[in-house]
Amino acid sequence: MSPDHPPGLDLDRLRALLDRERPGLVAGPLSGRLIEGGRSNLTYAVSDGTARWVVRRPPLGHVLATAHDMRREHRVISALHPTDVPVPRPVLLCEDKEVLGAPFYVMEFVEGTPYRTAEQLAPLGPGRTRAAVLNLVDTLVGLHAVDPAEVGLADFGRPEGFLDRQLRRWAKQLDASRDRDLAGIDELHATLGRKLPRSPAPTVVHGDYRLDNVLIGGEDDEIRAVLDWEMSTLGDPLTDLGLLVMYSSPLGMPDSPVSTTAQAPGHPAPDELVERYAARSGRDVSTVAWYTAFAWFKLAVILEGIHYRYTLGQTVGRGFDRIGDLVPVFIEHGLTTLQEG
Repeated sequence: MSPDHPPGLDLDRLRALLDRERPGLVAGPLSGRLIEGGRSNLTYAVSDGTARWVVRRPPLGHVLATAHDMRREHRVISALHPTDVPVPRPVLLCEDKEVLGAPFYVMEFVEGTPYRTAEQLAPLGPGRTRAAVLNLVDTLVGLHAVDPAEVGLADFGRPEGFLDRQLRRWAKQLDASRDRDLAGIDELHATLGRKLPRSPAPTVVHGDYRLDNVLIGGEDDEIRAVLDWEMSTLGDPLTDLGLLVMYSSPLGMPDSPVSTTAQAPGHPAPDELVERYAARSGRDVSTVAWYTAFAWFKLAVILEGIHYRYTLGQTVGRGFDRIGDLVPVFIEHGLTTLQEG
Protein backbone atom coordinates (compact mmCIF):
# COMPACT_ATOMS: atom_id res chain seq x y z
CA MET A 1 0.00 0.00 0.00
CA SER A 2 1.34 3.42 -0.93
CA PRO A 3 0.89 6.15 1.70
CA ASP A 4 0.38 8.65 -1.12
CA HIS A 5 -3.08 9.64 -2.27
CA PRO A 6 -3.96 7.76 -5.48
CA PRO A 7 -5.75 9.93 -8.07
CA GLY A 8 -9.42 10.27 -7.16
CA LEU A 9 -8.95 9.13 -3.56
CA ASP A 10 -8.31 11.74 -0.85
CA LEU A 11 -7.43 9.54 2.11
CA ASP A 12 -7.58 12.36 4.68
CA ARG A 13 -11.12 13.28 3.68
CA LEU A 14 -12.11 9.62 3.54
CA ARG A 15 -10.72 9.04 7.05
CA ALA A 16 -12.61 12.07 8.39
CA LEU A 17 -15.84 10.80 6.86
CA LEU A 18 -15.42 7.28 8.25
CA ASP A 19 -14.54 8.60 11.71
CA ARG A 20 -17.70 10.71 11.66
CA GLU A 21 -20.10 8.16 10.15
CA ARG A 22 -18.58 4.91 11.44
CA PRO A 23 -16.81 5.79 14.71
CA GLY A 24 -14.20 3.25 15.75
CA LEU A 25 -14.06 1.53 12.36
CA VAL A 26 -10.63 2.88 11.38
CA ALA A 27 -7.76 2.27 13.79
CA GLY A 28 -4.89 4.12 12.11
CA PRO A 29 -3.75 6.23 9.15
CA LEU A 30 -5.15 5.09 5.83
CA SER A 31 -3.15 4.02 2.81
CA GLY A 32 -4.61 3.08 -0.55
CA ARG A 33 -3.93 1.79 -4.03
CA LEU A 34 -5.89 1.53 -7.25
CA ILE A 35 -6.94 -2.02 -8.04
CA GLU A 36 -6.19 -2.85 -11.66
CA GLY A 37 -8.72 -4.54 -13.87
CA GLY A 38 -11.71 -2.24 -13.43
CA ARG A 39 -13.30 -1.37 -16.76
CA SER A 40 -15.39 1.64 -15.88
CA ASN A 41 -15.72 2.63 -12.25
CA LEU A 42 -12.53 3.01 -10.22
CA THR A 43 -11.82 0.54 -7.43
CA TYR A 44 -9.35 1.14 -4.60
CA ALA A 45 -8.07 -1.07 -1.79
CA VAL A 46 -7.73 0.93 1.45
CA SER A 47 -6.13 -0.18 4.73
CA ASP A 48 -5.46 1.20 8.20
CA GLY A 49 -2.67 -1.36 8.69
CA THR A 50 -5.02 -3.88 10.28
CA ALA A 51 -8.29 -3.98 8.38
CA ARG A 52 -8.98 -3.48 4.68
CA TRP A 53 -11.87 -2.01 2.71
CA VAL A 54 -12.71 -1.25 -0.91
CA VAL A 55 -13.79 2.12 -2.28
CA ARG A 56 -15.76 2.37 -5.54
CA ARG A 57 -16.19 5.66 -7.38
CA PRO A 58 -16.87 6.85 -10.95
CA PRO A 59 -13.97 7.47 -13.33
CA LEU A 60 -12.18 10.80 -13.07
CA GLY A 61 -13.87 13.56 -15.00
CA HIS A 62 -16.93 11.47 -15.86
CA VAL A 63 -19.96 13.25 -17.26
CA LEU A 64 -22.78 10.71 -17.45
CA ALA A 65 -23.77 10.13 -13.83
CA THR A 66 -26.42 7.59 -14.85
CA ALA A 67 -23.68 5.34 -16.24
CA HIS A 68 -21.75 5.36 -12.96
CA ASP A 69 -24.50 5.27 -10.36
CA MET A 70 -22.92 4.60 -6.99
CA ARG A 71 -26.26 4.65 -5.19
CA ARG A 72 -27.48 1.88 -7.49
CA GLU A 73 -24.45 -0.36 -6.92
CA HIS A 74 -24.59 0.21 -3.16
CA ARG A 75 -28.33 -0.47 -3.12
CA VAL A 76 -28.10 -3.84 -4.85
CA ILE A 77 -25.25 -5.21 -2.73
CA SER A 78 -27.01 -3.95 0.42
CA ALA A 79 -30.17 -5.78 -0.65
CA LEU A 80 -28.36 -9.00 -1.58
CA HIS A 81 -25.95 -9.18 1.35
CA PRO A 82 -28.50 -10.83 3.72
CA THR A 83 -29.28 -13.47 1.05
CA ASP A 84 -27.21 -16.47 -0.04
CA VAL A 85 -25.76 -14.48 -2.96
CA PRO A 86 -22.12 -13.76 -2.02
CA VAL A 87 -21.47 -10.01 -2.13
CA PRO A 88 -19.15 -7.82 -0.05
CA ARG A 89 -20.64 -6.30 3.09
CA PRO A 90 -21.53 -2.66 2.40
CA VAL A 91 -20.06 -0.13 4.83
CA LEU A 92 -21.13 3.32 3.70
CA LEU A 93 -22.55 5.29 0.76
CA CYS A 94 -21.42 8.91 0.34
CA GLU A 95 -23.22 11.11 -2.18
CA ASP A 96 -21.45 14.29 -1.06
CA LYS A 97 -19.17 15.21 -3.97
CA GLU A 98 -17.08 17.42 -1.68
CA VAL A 99 -15.37 14.38 -0.13
CA LEU A 100 -13.81 12.68 -3.18
CA GLY A 101 -15.13 14.79 -6.03
CA ALA A 102 -17.89 12.31 -6.88
CA PRO A 103 -20.32 9.99 -5.09
CA PHE A 104 -18.73 6.76 -3.84
CA TYR A 105 -19.27 3.84 -1.52
CA VAL A 106 -17.17 1.71 0.81
CA MET A 107 -17.48 -2.05 1.24
CA GLU A 108 -15.53 -4.78 2.94
CA PHE A 109 -12.41 -6.20 1.27
CA VAL A 110 -12.92 -9.83 0.24
CA GLU A 111 -9.95 -12.13 -0.33
CA GLY A 112 -10.08 -13.98 -3.62
CA THR A 113 -8.89 -14.20 -7.20
CA PRO A 114 -10.70 -12.99 -10.33
CA TYR A 115 -9.64 -15.43 -13.05
CA ARG A 116 -9.52 -13.53 -16.34
CA THR A 117 -7.76 -15.91 -18.73
CA ALA A 118 -7.30 -19.59 -19.46
CA GLU A 119 -3.62 -19.17 -18.55
CA GLN A 120 -4.54 -17.96 -15.07
CA LEU A 121 -6.90 -20.90 -14.58
CA ALA A 122 -4.42 -23.52 -15.80
CA PRO A 123 -2.50 -23.90 -12.48
CA LEU A 124 -5.75 -24.96 -10.78
CA GLY A 125 -5.82 -28.10 -12.90
CA PRO A 126 -8.83 -29.56 -14.75
CA GLY A 127 -10.77 -30.69 -11.68
CA ARG A 128 -10.64 -27.42 -9.78
CA THR A 129 -11.28 -25.39 -12.93
CA ARG A 130 -14.36 -27.43 -13.73
CA ALA A 131 -15.71 -27.06 -10.21
CA ALA A 132 -15.08 -23.30 -10.17
CA VAL A 133 -16.97 -22.71 -13.41
CA LEU A 134 -19.88 -24.93 -12.34
CA ASN A 135 -20.00 -22.95 -9.07
CA LEU A 136 -20.30 -19.85 -11.22
CA VAL A 137 -23.47 -21.28 -12.77
CA ASP A 138 -24.89 -22.29 -9.39
CA THR A 139 -24.27 -18.81 -8.00
CA LEU A 140 -26.11 -17.32 -10.98
CA VAL A 141 -29.05 -19.64 -10.29
CA GLY A 142 -29.02 -18.39 -6.70
CA LEU A 143 -29.05 -14.76 -7.81
CA HIS A 144 -31.98 -15.36 -10.15
CA ALA A 145 -33.88 -17.15 -7.37
CA VAL A 146 -33.95 -14.03 -5.19
CA ASP A 147 -37.40 -12.43 -5.05
CA PRO A 148 -36.74 -8.74 -5.82
CA ALA A 149 -39.73 -7.60 -3.76
CA GLU A 150 -38.57 -9.51 -0.69
CA VAL A 151 -35.20 -7.72 -0.66
CA GLY A 152 -36.55 -4.25 -1.46
CA LEU A 153 -35.71 -4.24 -5.17
CA ALA A 154 -39.21 -4.34 -6.66
CA ASP A 155 -38.60 -0.96 -8.32
CA PHE A 156 -34.98 -1.61 -9.33
CA GLY A 157 -35.74 -1.66 -13.06
CA ARG A 158 -38.38 -1.76 -15.80
CA PRO A 159 -38.73 -5.40 -16.88
CA GLU A 160 -41.49 -4.71 -19.40
CA GLY A 161 -39.97 -4.46 -22.87
CA PHE A 162 -36.52 -5.17 -21.45
CA LEU A 163 -35.11 -7.04 -24.46
CA ASP A 164 -36.44 -4.58 -26.99
CA ARG A 165 -34.90 -1.67 -25.06
CA GLN A 166 -31.60 -3.50 -24.82
CA LEU A 167 -31.49 -4.05 -28.57
CA ARG A 168 -32.30 -0.42 -29.26
CA ARG A 169 -29.76 0.77 -26.71
CA TRP A 170 -26.89 -1.16 -28.26
CA ALA A 171 -27.92 -0.23 -31.79
CA LYS A 172 -27.76 3.41 -30.72
CA GLN A 173 -24.31 2.80 -29.24
CA LEU A 174 -23.21 1.27 -32.55
CA ASP A 175 -24.44 4.28 -34.51
CA ALA A 176 -22.48 6.59 -32.22
CA SER A 177 -19.17 4.91 -33.15
CA ARG A 178 -19.85 3.69 -36.69
CA ASP A 179 -17.18 4.99 -39.07
CA ARG A 180 -16.43 1.90 -41.17
CA ASP A 181 -18.28 -0.91 -42.90
CA LEU A 182 -18.93 -3.91 -40.68
CA ALA A 183 -20.21 -6.80 -42.75
CA GLY A 184 -23.09 -8.62 -41.05
CA ILE A 185 -23.66 -6.27 -38.12
CA ASP A 186 -26.95 -4.90 -39.47
CA GLU A 187 -28.11 -8.40 -40.39
CA LEU A 188 -27.30 -9.60 -36.88
CA HIS A 189 -29.21 -6.73 -35.28
CA ALA A 190 -32.21 -7.15 -37.59
CA THR A 191 -32.41 -10.92 -37.06
CA LEU A 192 -32.24 -10.47 -33.29
CA GLY A 193 -35.13 -8.03 -33.56
CA ARG A 194 -37.26 -10.39 -35.67
CA LYS A 195 -36.67 -13.34 -33.35
CA LEU A 196 -37.12 -11.53 -30.04
CA PRO A 197 -38.05 -14.22 -27.48
CA ARG A 198 -40.67 -13.90 -24.78
CA SER A 199 -38.93 -13.20 -21.49
CA PRO A 200 -39.50 -15.32 -18.38
CA ALA A 201 -40.49 -13.69 -15.08
CA PRO A 202 -38.03 -10.87 -14.29
CA THR A 203 -35.24 -11.26 -11.76
CA VAL A 204 -32.30 -9.25 -10.53
CA VAL A 205 -29.89 -9.31 -13.49
CA HIS A 206 -26.17 -8.75 -12.96
CA GLY A 207 -25.57 -7.50 -16.49
CA ASP A 208 -21.89 -8.48 -16.81
CA TYR A 209 -21.76 -11.95 -15.26
CA ARG A 210 -18.53 -13.83 -15.95
CA LEU A 211 -15.65 -15.51 -14.18
CA ASP A 212 -13.47 -12.44 -13.76
CA ASN A 213 -16.28 -10.55 -12.05
CA VAL A 214 -16.26 -12.93 -9.10
CA LEU A 215 -13.65 -13.60 -6.42
CA ILE A 216 -12.71 -17.25 -5.92
CA GLY A 217 -10.81 -18.45 -2.87
CA GLY A 218 -10.56 -20.87 0.02
CA GLU A 219 -9.73 -24.56 0.05
CA ASP A 220 -12.84 -25.40 -1.97
CA ASP A 221 -12.37 -22.60 -4.53
CA GLU A 222 -15.70 -21.16 -3.46
CA ILE A 223 -17.13 -18.00 -4.93
CA ARG A 224 -16.57 -15.51 -2.14
CA ALA A 225 -18.03 -12.43 -3.80
CA VAL A 226 -19.77 -11.32 -6.98
CA LEU A 227 -18.45 -7.90 -8.00
CA ASP A 228 -19.12 -5.08 -10.50
CA TRP A 229 -22.87 -4.51 -10.21
CA GLU A 230 -22.89 -1.29 -12.23
CA MET A 231 -25.05 -2.82 -15.00
CA SER A 232 -27.47 -4.61 -12.68
CA THR A 233 -31.23 -4.13 -13.02
CA LEU A 234 -34.50 -6.04 -13.08
CA GLY A 235 -34.88 -7.86 -16.35
CA ASP A 236 -34.60 -11.09 -18.28
CA PRO A 237 -32.37 -13.56 -16.38
CA LEU A 238 -31.40 -15.39 -19.56
CA THR A 239 -29.35 -12.37 -20.66
CA ASP A 240 -26.92 -13.25 -17.85
CA LEU A 241 -26.84 -16.87 -19.01
CA GLY A 242 -26.26 -15.88 -22.64
CA LEU A 243 -23.34 -13.66 -21.68
CA LEU A 244 -21.82 -16.42 -19.56
CA VAL A 245 -22.14 -18.85 -22.47
CA MET A 246 -20.47 -16.34 -24.80
CA TYR A 247 -17.54 -15.87 -22.43
CA SER A 248 -17.23 -19.65 -22.15
CA SER A 249 -16.98 -20.11 -25.94
CA PRO A 250 -13.62 -20.29 -27.75
CA LEU A 251 -12.91 -17.24 -29.89
CA GLY A 252 -10.65 -19.10 -32.30
CA MET A 253 -8.12 -16.26 -32.24
CA PRO A 254 -4.73 -16.98 -30.65
CA ASP A 255 -3.22 -14.07 -28.71
CA SER A 256 -6.50 -12.16 -28.76
CA PRO A 257 -6.52 -8.97 -26.64
CA VAL A 258 -9.98 -10.05 -25.46
CA SER A 259 -9.82 -13.59 -24.14
CA THR A 260 -12.26 -16.09 -22.78
CA THR A 261 -11.47 -18.82 -20.25
CA ALA A 262 -12.85 -21.54 -22.52
CA GLN A 263 -9.47 -23.08 -23.41
CA ALA A 264 -8.49 -23.81 -19.81
CA PRO A 265 -8.14 -27.58 -19.17
CA GLY A 266 -11.28 -28.86 -17.45
CA HIS A 267 -13.45 -25.88 -18.41
CA PRO A 268 -17.01 -27.15 -18.99
CA ALA A 269 -18.43 -26.74 -22.49
CA PRO A 270 -21.13 -24.08 -22.99
CA ASP A 271 -23.82 -26.75 -23.47
CA GLU A 272 -23.04 -28.20 -20.05
CA LEU A 273 -23.33 -24.78 -18.42
CA VAL A 274 -26.74 -24.29 -20.03
CA GLU A 275 -27.91 -27.75 -18.96
CA ARG A 276 -26.79 -27.16 -15.38
CA TYR A 277 -28.53 -23.80 -15.24
CA ALA A 278 -31.73 -25.31 -16.63
CA ALA A 279 -31.68 -28.25 -14.23
CA ARG A 280 -31.01 -26.11 -11.15
CA SER A 281 -33.24 -23.16 -12.01
CA GLY A 282 -36.15 -25.00 -13.62
CA ARG A 283 -36.26 -22.39 -16.40
CA ASP A 284 -36.92 -23.05 -20.06
CA VAL A 285 -33.64 -22.38 -21.88
CA SER A 286 -34.76 -23.41 -25.37
CA THR A 287 -34.10 -19.89 -26.69
CA VAL A 288 -30.62 -19.58 -25.18
CA ALA A 289 -29.11 -19.25 -28.69
CA TRP A 290 -30.84 -15.86 -29.08
CA TYR A 291 -29.42 -14.63 -25.77
CA THR A 292 -25.95 -15.86 -26.68
CA ALA A 293 -26.14 -14.19 -30.09
CA PHE A 294 -27.26 -11.00 -28.39
CA ALA A 295 -24.20 -11.21 -26.13
CA TRP A 296 -21.95 -11.50 -29.21
CA PHE A 297 -23.70 -8.46 -30.72
CA LYS A 298 -23.40 -6.43 -27.52
CA LEU A 299 -19.68 -7.16 -27.19
CA ALA A 300 -19.12 -6.40 -30.89
CA VAL A 301 -20.65 -2.97 -30.31
CA ILE A 302 -18.56 -2.38 -27.18
CA LEU A 303 -15.36 -3.39 -28.98
CA GLU A 304 -16.22 -1.21 -31.97
CA GLY A 305 -16.61 1.72 -29.61
CA ILE A 306 -13.15 1.03 -28.16
CA HIS A 307 -11.71 0.74 -31.67
CA TYR A 308 -13.38 4.00 -32.69
CA ARG A 309 -11.87 5.85 -29.72
CA TYR A 310 -8.48 4.31 -30.58
CA THR A 311 -8.66 5.70 -34.13
CA LEU A 312 -9.30 9.13 -32.61
CA GLY A 313 -6.29 8.80 -30.32
CA GLN A 314 -8.47 8.71 -27.20
CA THR A 315 -7.13 5.45 -25.74
CA VAL A 316 -3.70 4.50 -24.47
CA GLY A 317 -2.18 1.16 -23.57
CA ARG A 318 -1.33 -2.16 -25.10
CA GLY A 319 -3.65 -4.19 -27.32
CA PHE A 320 -5.96 -1.38 -28.46
CA ASP A 321 -4.51 -1.52 -31.97
CA ARG A 322 -5.87 -5.08 -32.35
CA ILE A 323 -9.36 -4.56 -30.94
CA GLY A 324 -10.76 -3.60 -34.33
CA ASP A 325 -9.82 -6.98 -35.78
CA LEU A 326 -11.95 -8.71 -33.17
CA VAL A 327 -15.22 -7.03 -34.09
CA PRO A 328 -15.88 -9.07 -37.29
CA VAL A 329 -15.15 -12.24 -35.30
CA PHE A 330 -17.81 -11.40 -32.73
CA ILE A 331 -20.30 -10.54 -35.49
CA GLU A 332 -19.62 -13.87 -37.21
CA HIS A 333 -20.09 -15.79 -33.95
CA GLY A 334 -23.39 -14.01 -33.38
CA LEU A 335 -24.72 -14.83 -36.85
CA THR A 336 -23.56 -18.45 -36.61
CA THR A 337 -25.18 -18.84 -33.19
CA LEU A 338 -28.54 -17.63 -34.53
CA GLN A 339 -28.31 -19.82 -37.64
CA GLU A 340 -27.47 -22.95 -35.68
CA GLY A 341 -30.10 -22.20 -33.04
